[in-house]
Amino acid sequence: MEKNIMTVGRRKESVARVRLVPGNGKAIINGKDLKHYFGREIDRIKALQAFEATSTTGAFDILVKIHGGGQTGQAEAIRLGVARALVKTDDKLKPLLRKAGYLTRDSRMVERKKYGRPKARKRFQFSKR
Repeated sequence: MEKNIMTVGRRKESVARVRLVPGNGKAIINGKDLKHYFGREIDRIKALQAFEATSTTGAFDILVKIHGGGQTGQAEAIRLGVARALVKTDDKLKPLLRKAGYLTRDSRMVERKKYGRPKARKRFQFSKR
């Protein structure tokens, strides 16, 4: 196994550069601990779901540089990056992660606002008379 494994995870506008190193389960995101970076518990859980699915919790430390998007998008970008890194460590983990849906890049993006409308799909109130 390589010492450092680098992968990229993306979701909405978030881009996470994940570095996986053998360790004891620490997660450092933009220089902060996971608990300090994500205020909501659900985002902390999402970021580490790939470890739970493969029973590798505590085997690796993750160092993440992330930018763009909001909290949930960033957590899901980290999840994708971690899942890709785990596959690089061991190919036998791929079916587990694929079945859980952690290797699929969620391509949904915010729809652009159109001219002549208040939002992407919303229309101004129509008056017949």
